[in-house]
Amino acid sequence: MADIIDLIYADHDWLRRQFFRLDDAKSKDELAAVWNVLSMRLDAHADAEETVFYPAIAKKEDLKDMVAESLEEHKQVKTLLREMESLASDSEKFEPKLKVLMENVEHHAVEEEEGKMFPKIRKIMNAASLEKLGKALEAAKPKNLRKAS
Repeated sequence: MADIIDLIYADHDWLRRQFFRLDDAKSKDELAAVWNVLSMRLDAHADAEETVFYPAIAKKEDLKDMVAESLEEHKQVKTLLREMESLASDSEKFEPKLKVLMENVEHHAVEEEEGKMFPKIRKIMNAASLEKLGKALEAAKPKNLRKAS
């Protein structure tokens, strides 16, 4: 079983690949199909982080500020997702909102991965704890959206 950080990396990589697929979509139908799956997975990923990952690491005093920032970033992403749900993929507002969403998600992922969060977590939490959190993270996602690949 992968640990929680490996699973979050995998989710981030999957999301990045889907954003590229959106950019390369050849038709409105293809765009809509990719978007439908991506938006569900992104929402499930954020919910799982919020219910499993962040509460666990927020217990560590030197991670509280990073968790607070990440939760704010999630609010922005979820607001964009909700706004985009009501738009057709061919709406003139869809593409600009998608661009902002992509930028926000990429910034958030880089902050976690390459910022201080993941390296600090690896230093202060043992492998068994990280694996246990990984199992909990996967269990927190709907069954059809588990194990990003």
